[in-house]
Amino acid sequence: QVQLVESGGGLVQAGGSLRLSCAVSGRTFSSYAMGWFRQDPGKERDFVATISWSGGSRYYADSVKGRFTISRDNAKNTVYLQMNSLKPEDTAVYYCAAQTSRTGTVVARDYDYWGRGAQVTVSS
Repeated sequence: QVQLVESGGGLVQAGGSLRLSCAVSGRTFSSYAMGWFRQDPGKERDFVATISWSGGSRYYADSVKGRFTISRDNAKNTVYLQMNSLKPEDTAVYYCAAQTSRTGTVVARDYDYWGRGAQVTVSS
């Protein structure tokens, strides 16, 4: 049993900040990357950011680069997404995902475990 639970979503004004957390419980793996994806109603699930198992490698979608920061605390089995300078177009359901590899990909179907999602709404 592996469970991922997102928290920290909510409503924020444009230009504001939010921090999402993803807590992983149950069985853990010796090597897995973590990622964040988001999905707007009627659209595909889009890549946001990924971080390697060690935390030493990070990759971001162009749309969030320079504004979002992904990090992880392996001792706490938790991954974070710090979101700054939020824009209305960032509004979406954000999903935490785990991939059983050292370095994550940008493809949603490559990930093995998913959280249920957290709503982020940015008002103008």
